[in-house]
Amino acid sequence: MFSPALVACRRLEEAARTALAARVLRDGRVDAAALVHHQMAAHGYAWLAANVAGLDALAEWAARTSADPAAASLARLGFADGLGRLAFGVAISQSETVRAAEMGIAAQAAAFAADPAVAALMGDEALPELRRRLVESMDGERLCADPDLDDESLAQMHATLRRFAKSEIAPHANAWHRFDREIPLETVEKLASLGVFGLCVPEKYGGLGLGKIAMCVASEELSAAHLATGSLATRAEIAAELVRGGGTAAQRARWLPALASGQCLAAACFTEPDTGSDLGSVATRAVFDGKAWRLTGAKSWATHAARADLLVVLARTDPGSRDHRGLSIFLAPKPRGRVGDPFPVAGLRGSEIATLGYRGMGEYELAFDGFEVPADGLLGEATGEGFRQLMATFETARIQTAARAVGVAQAATLAALAYARERRQFGKAIVEFPRVHGKLAAMAVETTVARLLTRRAARAKDSGRRCDIEAGMAKLYAARAAWAAADDGVQIHGGNGYALEYGAARLLADARILNIFEGAAEIQANIVARGLLERRN
Repeated sequence: MFSPALVACRRLEEAARTALAARVLRDGRVDAAALVHHQMAAHGYAWLAANVAGLDALAEWAARTSADPAAASLARLGFADGLGRLAFGVAISQSETVRAAEMGIAAQAAAFAADPAVAALMGDEALPELRRRLVESMDGERLCADPDLDDESLAQMHATLRRFAKSEIAPHANAWHRFDREIPLETVEKLASLGVFGLCVPEKYGGLGLGKIAMCVASEELSAAHLATGSLATRAEIAAELVRGGGTAAQRARWLPALASGQCLAAACFTEPDTGSDLGSVATRAVFDGKAWRLTGAKSWATHAARADLLVVLARTDPGSRDHRGLSIFLAPKPRGRVGDPFPVAGLRGSEIATLGYRGMGEYELAFDGFEVPADGLLGEATGEGFRQLMATFETARIQTAARAVGVAQAATLAALAYARERRQFGKAIVEFPRVHGKLAAMAVETTVARLLTRRAARAKDSGRRCDIEAGMAKLYAARAAWAAADDGVQIHGGNGYALEYGAARLLADARILNIFEGAAEIQANIVARGLLERRN
């Protein structure tokens, strides 16, 4: 049903790529200055390609779930909306839409819109009825079929985490947010006992030895209850991946079992006040004094740093370098902080950053002043490898962030659905109004596409293939889906959505960060565009 339209989509994507390549490629490589000059076209192309990838994943999913009428409705709605975006303008944010003319493909977009297969799906007169039927079919527990849960072990893990989230997280999530409370250590310890911190750590180091699909399932389910709780394992996952991929045998033996068990809580210290996503400009320096390394400098947005037992720090070991070369990663143990004394160690001070949302772990500005790191704390015992080591983890970090976004989007959709079924206005439940169930249908569609892109990237990672583009697309798409779902969720709740006692307000505050951390949307679009242009040369 969707194959002819997908052929037209790929033809349009290729036209956009060709047009952009003519503007920014020089001898098969992207010219950085040209990419900046043509940034709107480049980011439009990245979003266009992500939308095409989403439709491709949606068609594949529809084939796997062909016996499910709700899945068929969702897929048809997804194609109608997705094809419309491709034909008439790709939204790259709430206020920015890139038109075909800006990408140099006005004629090709017109031909695309006129393609019989595309026009038939966009002009499907059954769309209003499909929206209504889709929302009626939603059972309040899940949006649609998830074929990955046909795997018995994944299904069991999903069921266990769902029960835990319902009983141990969801009842407290609003209070943790409203009163800016840290997630209780008791909750952290219970999560550790379920193996959440060691999902992808090899069994010989005390982990469960599962893949990134399992990581996605866990991240979605926990983040749906509370984003920060669903993010607790992120720090352990990234630290473990760094140690597993770049550490010495002794470092792997020391840190992997501790991280997998949750005995050691980790915090990432990469970002600096003046660098943001420009990690090559890191200024924090590390000097070896003959016995130990000494760190001096400032870090920002160090999540869970006070409670952490291990800081993973990116620092400059070559004072003569001015870019990503000369950077190294350090595994810096520290005592766990406590109320009133968050950083009880010499050479390290920290102040908490008050945030709009994403509360429960604490965000910190850190000041290192000769902070001591043992001689064996240099990752891999090799200087100058830090940037390469860190880049190797970005695929996982972005896949996991996309999964967290899917969890938030699902939570917002299901909360709005429950409210719309209960809330009555003008003599009937508001879910019966087309604008309400239309929003809910769109939320379900976008959340599903985001999940499919995320799982596709996870499968690529599990297979050992490079998946920086797939991970970037998943993070880009899922973050937008989460924000849109949270915003529509507030709208469906009306005035109650703005009240702090309702979860809708918390979900909106939490969703906003997803477009920023692990690479802002603009950075992701740049990565996707550059990667697609250079991958095929």
